[in-house]
Amino acid sequence: MPLTVKSHFPHVSAASRVAPAPLGTKGVAVAALVFASWAALLTFLMAFYQPDWRSPTPYLLLLLQTHLYTGLFITAHDAMHGLVSANKRLNNAIGTVAAGLFAYNWFPGQLPKHHAHHRHVGTHDDPDFHDGKHPGFLPWFLRFAWNYVTWWQIALMALTYNVLKLWFPQANVIAFWMIPALLATLQLFFFGTYLPHRGEHAPDNKHKSRSQLRHHVWAFVSCYFFGYHYEHHDQPYLPWWRLWRAK
Repeated sequence: MPLTVKSHFPHVSAASRVAPAPLGTKGVAVAALVFASWAALLTFLMAFYQPDWRSPTPYLLLLLQTHLYTGLFITAHDAMHGLVSANKRLNNAIGTVAAGLFAYNWFPGQLPKHHAHHRHVGTHDDPDFHDGKHPGFLPWFLRFAWNYVTWWQIALMALTYNVLKLWFPQANVIAFWMIPALLATLQLFFFGTYLPHRGEHAPDNKHKSRSQLRHHVWAFVSCYFFGYHYEHHDQPYLPWWRLWRAK
């Protein structure tokens, strides 16, 4: 599926918006499913799986674990918008756990930065903004990482790696715990920042965002529907599992 994106959006009328529905327990249930899937697969891959590196199977499992890592951060992102639970304390607790499991990201520190991105998208007050009309992928990614990755995260990842390799095969720790976190970071940046916000935008594109063409399967596989990025900025009250309806 080509990574085609729209370059222009007319104003979205109020009538075409998806009305926010009560979360109930659905947001917590979806978050629990993501947590359980990530933990179960990681436990199997670290403790029980003996990969045959000459077959495609371990590489496919690595990609699946990458997808579940991405799901952890998408869960934290939903919590930043208050979309996991209507109970604020529970919502923020789940967001903190989800972000922490993803390479020790710190939810309270990322929360104000993400809301600044929504308020000031595409300006110098946007922490995800890269100065320049046509910034390259790598310079933008390095600036993005500089804004969000902390030294204590790196230290905790290094410490955890050295502990895990005492209990599990080193190759499994690298392939199924470390590499998926790195790949998921690239995935989130590519589909959630670089493709939607790169380049110039039409004057009436108030969110300075592009959106992937409508293809729900690819949208889920690529980044939990966040390729529908204009829709997310326009209707940030939709959790990821309802975002497809806005398309």
